[in-house]
Amino acid sequence: MQGGSNGIGYGLKYQARCIADVKADTDHTSFLTGTLSLKEENEVHLIRISSAGTELLCEGLFSHPNEIWDLASCPFDQRIFSTVFSSGETYGAAIWQIPELYGQSNSPQLERIASLDAHNSKIKCTLWWPTGRHDKLVSIDEQNLFLWSFDTSKKNAQVQSQESAGVLHSLTGGAWDPHDYNALALTSESSVQLWDLRTMKKTNSIDHPHVRNLDYNVKREYTLVTAEDESGIHIWDLRMLKFPVLDLPGHTHWTWTVKCNPEYEDLILSAGTDSAVNLWLASPPSSDEPTSERSFP
Repeated sequence: MQGGSNGIGYGLKYQARCIADVKADTDHTSFLTGTLSLKEENEVHLIRISSAGTELLCEGLFSHPNEIWDLASCPFDQRIFSTVFSSGETYGAAIWQIPELYGQSNSPQLERIASLDAHNSKIKCTLWWPTGRHDKLVSIDEQNLFLWSFDTSKKNAQVQSQESAGVLHSLTGGAWDPHDYNALALTSESSVQLWDLRTMKKTNSIDHPHVRNLDYNVKREYTLVTAEDESGIHIWDLRMLKFPVLDLPGHTHWTWTVKCNPEYEDLILSAGTDSAVNLWLASPPSSDEPTSERSFP
């Protein structure tokens, strides 16, 4: 679809709740998005920004059997991604491969190369280690953390280890530390939990309720950013967790998601239920106060 002075638009046949950048596509700016229709066959769209930067082009349109609640792109193979999906009553997760001839107008079907079928409760998300090639994959449900061993050549995934977060903690999501593939941060209703994947044990926690989303800063080691319902955005030094090192006011209503820019260490993107997307310049504590650079209604 065409862009204009207010940005570039792309239309979907059905509503969607997830989009992921295709990190492994180093030649283009590409995204995958999945639809969320209860009654109709759902779709995965492979979208690419044109070379002129004026259009969003559909490079592939693929059928997906269920509602897509989470989607994550493999960081080392642009044809592989994972989804969490629901049939209305049950939740599942799988790893998919885009066929090589996806550029044709009549795209072949997605290939399901592995099912992450060890869960017994509602699956929240899947995580790939964001920095490079790694043969592990993480899936999170309301009570458990699963570490999978994924073999791309054999096209299968096996549970390597599993651990419960405890009956008092309802997990909602997480992020994988780009500086350490053994470190993981999980969100729950009452806290942020830091885990070591070697021992599958919790190593520390941040006791803040209603953390909706979090992200590690790729450019700054030991830096974690959290988005909270009413408290805005907090930036944490993982070596000193008693208080955040920086606070951002967030949104006029709940702050639901936050993302660190992978190229510029001081840029943070956030979105909230006020229907705004804010770009923040969050300087180190010794610098001036962070400011919201721009807001998109």
